[in-house]
Amino acid sequence: MIEKIYNLTVGNERVTEKVVDDDHVNINHVILNKEEALPIHYANSNAYLAILRGRITVQFNDADTNEYGYGNVIAVPYKTKMNVSNQNDEVLEFFVFKSPNPRHYEK
Repeated sequence: MIEKIYNLTVGNERVTEKVVDDDHVNINHVILNKEEALPIHYANSNAYLAILRGRITVQFNDADTNEYGYGNVIAVPYKTKMNVSNQNDEVLEFFVFKSPNPRHYEK
């Protein structure tokens, strides 16, 4: 078998899970309900937030807060301060693609 299969948590409960962690990319899967948030943090690689359902509320560095929805992919540069939350009634689900894998910056 050439391909490798990765499994995701399916549902509506809060999830933050690492799905892929290889040399080229790190992929995380996140589900947030209304008023849930990730800890405020700095991007430890170039990050791409791909919205699968719901609307994401984000503030980068000290800029204005914005919302993005299904079908949007948000590119976030390395070392950008990120405040990510769900301020809406609908469940928010998204992927975080990090490239290169953050471990390349840790060396």
